Amino acid sequence: MKLRILIIALFLQLTAWAQSPKIIKGTIVDGSLNNTPLAYATIVIKGTQTGASSDENGLFEFECPDGIHTLEASYMGYKTQEFQVDTNHLNDLSIVLVAEEDTMEDLVITVSQNKQNEAVLLGEQRKSLEIKQQIGAQELSRKGVGDVATAVTKTTGVNKQESTGGIFVRGLGDRYNSTTLNGLPLVSNDPENKNIRLDIFSTDIVEFISIDKTYLARNYGDFGGANIDIVSKKHTGNGTFNIQIGANANTNAIGQKDFQLQSGRGVLGFSNNKSIPDNALNNYGFKTPFNTSTANVPYGGNFGFNGGKTFFVGDEGKLSIFGTASFTNDYEYREGINKTLSAEGARRKDLFQKTYGYNTNTTGMFNVNYDLNSSNNIAYNFLFVNSSSLRSDDYRGYLVDQAEGPNGGIINRNTYVENRLMTHQLLGNHQLGEQTTLNWGASYNKVTSDLPDRTQTTMRWNDNAGGYTLVGQTNSDNHRYFHFLDEKEIIANASVEHKIGKREDGTFRGKIVAGYNGRFKKRNFEATQFNLRIDYAEREIARDPSNLDAFFNQENLAAGKFEILTFRGNVPNALEPQFYNGDLKIHAGYANFEFQFSEKLYGLFGVRYEKIRQLVDWKTQMDNSGLEDLYEKNAFLPSLNLKYELNGTQNLRLSASKTYTLPQFKERVPFIYEKVDESSFGNKDLYASDNYNLDIKWEYFPQNDEILSATLFGKYIKNPINTTNVASSTNDITYVNTGDYGYVAGIEIEVRKNLFYFSDDNSHKLSAGLNFAYMKTEQELNEEKVRAENNFSSNFTYDKAGFTGASEFLGNVDLTYYKSWKDKNVLATLAYNYNSDRIYALGVEGKGNLVDKGFGTLDFIFKTKLNEHFGLGFTAKNILNPSIERMQENITENLLVRSYKLGMNLGVSLNYSF
Repeated sequence: MKLRILIIALFLQLTAWAQSPKIIKGTIVDGSLNNTPLAYATIVIKGTQTGASSDENGLFEFECPDGIHTLEASYMGYKTQEFQVDTNHLNDLSIVLVAEEDTMEDLVITVSQNKQNEAVLLGEQRKSLEIKQQIGAQELSRKGVGDVATAVTKTTGVNKQESTGGIFVRGLGDRYNSTTLNGLPLVSNDPENKNIRLDIFSTDIVEFISIDKTYLARNYGDFGGANIDIVSKKHTGNGTFNIQIGANANTNAIGQKDFQLQSGRGVLGFSNNKSIPDNALNNYGFKTPFNTSTANVPYGGNFGFNGGKTFFVGDEGKLSIFGTASFTNDYEYREGINKTLSAEGARRKDLFQKTYGYNTNTTGMFNVNYDLNSSNNIAYNFLFVNSSSLRSDDYRGYLVDQAEGPNGGIINRNTYVENRLMTHQLLGNHQLGEQTTLNWGASYNKVTSDLPDRTQTTMRWNDNAGGYTLVGQTNSDNHRYFHFLDEKEIIANASVEHKIGKREDGTFRGKIVAGYNGRFKKRNFEATQFNLRIDYAEREIARDPSNLDAFFNQENLAAGKFEILTFRGNVPNALEPQFYNGDLKIHAGYANFEFQFSEKLYGLFGVRYEKIRQLVDWKTQMDNSGLEDLYEKNAFLPSLNLKYELNGTQNLRLSASKTYTLPQFKERVPFIYEKVDESSFGNKDLYASDNYNLDIKWEYFPQNDEILSATLFGKYIKNPINTTNVASSTNDITYVNTGDYGYVAGIEIEVRKNLFYFSDDNSHKLSAGLNFAYMKTEQELNEEKVRAENNFSSNFTYDKAGFTGASEFLGNVDLTYYKSWKDKNVLATLAYNYNSDRIYALGVEGKGNLVDKGFGTLDFIFKTKLNEHFGLGFTAKNILNPSIERMQENITENLLVRSYKLGMNLGVSLNYSF
């Protein structure tokens, strides 16, 4: 009996095995684009719902009953393919879809590709007439990149200045670059900079980033290094919802037993920022303390979610909605020397600096993409970013004329900045006929930067008092500072594109584009500094450096132990803030002519005219008379792009153009920005530079996800703008046209290559990427020119120098291992970045240039998808943790003036997808 039951059970099991579903799997590629993987294509058993969609690598897999089936592979805008398979003779399928070329009456099919994919972006780069470089969400994820600033440094010839966070492209810094979102300009969140800080943008919002290093007539002419365009994500495919949580830690920060931060600031980065107290000169109503306190355990984290869905509206309409929101915070700590030295090496400041930092970033984005029909599309984008930074700086050591004894002095500064960006964009695309298309866009940007109640105190060791006493050598030694920036900008774009040269097969040889750009920006900036002047007798009494709130209070103010002044003193109008206003209006018209001259030669010719009007007015500590200054410029900007297809996988390109570099509002206003180690002010006599640009590029695409390219580039800059020290007792920094010319010349190399395939498809491979740039920069430094064009002089140490911020060598290397199977995958990337020496500031008065020494960073990123829903990630960044050093390279010797380490950043994350 038992034997019979066993035989029956075995027979049933064998029958089940014989009737179990079969697995059909394979790859779908785009035959019109060098066999690029086609993401989100559909394959089903004809007449049924059984099937699957391809993933980002074009891979698909699904179960089906045993037997012979007719499969149907389709993708919008591509010809549907039908074929039969026999499940008894299954191999991995390779399906090639070709774009639909036939136009049916008035029906126009638009093909939308997933531009997060590396291979898709490379394919677009190969076909484009423009020289461009793009990095998509897939590559950013692979390299563990969390913000846009870090993202752009992963591309050739781009680096970030560690001390300021500024982006340099081919050796050219903030003033030479521009930033756009979906092709529309963004405003700056920092009164010191032209461009918004890119590290406030989480890569959660990014579909891809396009870096145009060559000029195109559709872009604004204030361009020298690059235009960085952030293209926001939008929803495609099936409905999705994803959640991510994570934790992070900086090894420097967690190594501190007492992590000191100023209290009273919002932990989420949304603070109830205290306004200036009423009657602040006679009423000590400040709420923010001077004292710091021990923060909670300095571990950071992140939380975010995103989702999207597509709805079909009527017979032709389609509505896609996408939204994302995230919050990130982190702690940082650094310590090291900070010196200011003379040309002979004599000390003015010789300090040991400790910096405690806490940063937050909250990002929200929502967009709607509405296809009314195949000819008309309207899109709305909303972006909100709130970033905050809290810093507590402790400087201890030698201060010339203030604290020269063996125990030195102490400077404490607490700084909190909250930046908020809100952007609304509306864009439209309308096919007016077979040959004509109308494109338009408009945006409203508003940014605020609030620095409420920065505090600073200065003390020295006093032998007579037996402790540290407050210094009062200048009124600003002890102060509280407020500033607020509000900037609004309206952008209007419109263009008409008309195709020309129709061929017999219905395609066109070229097109003409004519367009208009309008940019209208207003900035309002105001600042008030309350200097706390200490009574002479009180400067001889020892104080506890960790409890200065015990001295600075209403009781001691009323007792006359200190008084509160502004730069106007203590008079009825002393509370009137310093301010400056900026008003920029740009009207521009442009035209492009694009044409295929032969089977292999293509040309893009552009011309742009801009009428620029920049008005600034001010009333500041340096000039309280209330003046204004108008700067106007008419710019005629030609451009040329040529592309010669050597064969189907190789291109030779040439680009030439003329552009300009416009001074920024704050660079033309006599307002003093004070740091602990330097101060700067604007110069109304500053004027625009003109730039002449040339690029020659060869590129080779061996496979759809591989590239080898080499670019020779050169730039000639007429009347370059630089920061330099003024020849005066204060030695402050200002902005001038330092010479008649400057130039940049170099070469860029990029390689992306699959090294080993461990399987017949892309599911198991080892790949590598390499890019580097070698460049030389030089500019004339002409004291006579500076003296003749300005009301001050600057005694340069040298008559020629490289560009500030320009590294001679930049390099990135990455190695990636990838394996996927069913609904699981593993990805591991090792990435290394190196920047060689670069000038931070030009030498004057016999002092050598300040040079930031080269260093490299090594990152490791590991990600795995555990199943259809769960994913894990681990990152270790700045593994080598090198010293960040600045040298003053005097004629006789090189002197170290700054040194610190950033620490290693560790992070873990968990993802869940519905």
